[in-house]
Amino acid sequence: MRRMGLCAVYPRKKVFTSFKSSKYKAHGYLLDKYWFSSGQTRRLYVPKSNQVWSGDITYIKTNNGFIYFAAIIDWHSKAILSYKVSNSMDTTLVTDILEEALSKYPAPEYFNSDHGSQYTSHGHIQLLKKYGIKISMNGQGRSIDNVVIERFFRTIKYNCLFINDFKNIKEIKQGINDYMHKYNYKRFHSSIKYQKPMNVYLTHVKNQYAKAEITRKQNL
Repeated sequence: MRRMGLCAVYPRKKVFTSFKSSKYKAHGYLLDKYWFSSGQTRRLYVPKSNQVWSGDITYIKTNNGFIYFAAIIDWHSKAILSYKVSNSMDTTLVTDILEEALSKYPAPEYFNSDHGSQYTSHGHIQLLKKYGIKISMNGQGRSIDNVVIERFFRTIKYNCLFINDFKNIKEIKQGINDYMHKYNYKRFHSSIKYQKPMNVYLTHVKNQYAKAEITRKQNL
């Protein structure tokens, strides 16, 4: 492989990007109703867009240290609704993308995350409460509870981040922007019957608005 200029792409050791704050209110996991057993396999089924969003942070290793990548995903459509790349892993990394998503799309019923200090911060919790969003958090040590965004991070790492030699944060941002457009608008996703994530999301949201408007007019 070396003679041909090839190298293997393999899983890297997980680096924890979220740490529990010493001052936070614990929130339970509220999404068990979307899981069901099929034989010995536990499967996830979310029937509609905007029922569940979730957020998480992953890291990108560079020669100058870590760059942090936060994203919000819709569990039904698998559409990425907002994301941000930053040199720092502070609270604004997650509140900024939540504010952006809520400025563009209707609020979901649930928002799920881990118990990291960013997601349990006063600013993030108050923003969720402001929009009446139910707060769900993974069980202790159970990253599988947030499996939808974990799978997305794996996808973008193997299809973009691990196979490109990005030199700096500017190149990383451009690479992620290019990939995100492809992922949301051009890539066919197997879990949604080989449709495009953002097409599925926007169609469902449009239908939700239409049904709400019909109900409103009927009640006039």
